[in-house]
Amino acid sequence: MKFCAFLRGVNVNGTFMKMVDVCKVFSDAGMKEVSSVLASGNIFFSSEKLSSELKIILEKAMSEYFNYEAFLFIKTEKEVKAIFENSPFQKSDDAHIYAFVGTENSEKILLEEFNRSQKAENENAQIVENIFYWQVSKGNTLDSAFGKILGKKSLKDQITSRNLNTIEKIVKKF
Repeated sequence: MKFCAFLRGVNVNGTFMKMVDVCKVFSDAGMKEVSSVLASGNIFFSSEKLSSELKIILEKAMSEYFNYEAFLFIKTEKEVKAIFENSPFQKSDDAHIYAFVGTENSEKILLEEFNRSQKAENENAQIVENIFYWQVSKGNTLDSAFGKILGKKSLKDQITSRNLNTIEKIVKKF
């Protein structure tokens, strides 16, 4: 089966790694047809194992090789396509749309945090099929109240996000 692993915290906040090295770790851990998209930690691979098994194997391999606490979230090709196709927001030149992948019920935690935060103009969020989508004006991603919440250490093992443009590139590569 084909998968995409979404790594959290890659090439930000001092955690730098080359995707060629990440792909080698995945291959050495027994994954087949390994490749990457962009430098933000999106790794394609094939395996006969279950997503839950793969998460344990790959987080351990990444943590040991790069000497950091690795968190990754695994989606099948079908799941990634659904993330892209189910976006509740229209693409526009003045807004970013993010999709969050994570642990079970993480989307509900995100929606609660979003609802408690002060909203910027044109900032919206919605859950579709257990995926949390966030729309924010370009230039406000890190400055918005919700954007600041996303950096909380308590969320680091539960979620990662990708811009919908990145999800589209991943879908096209499948």
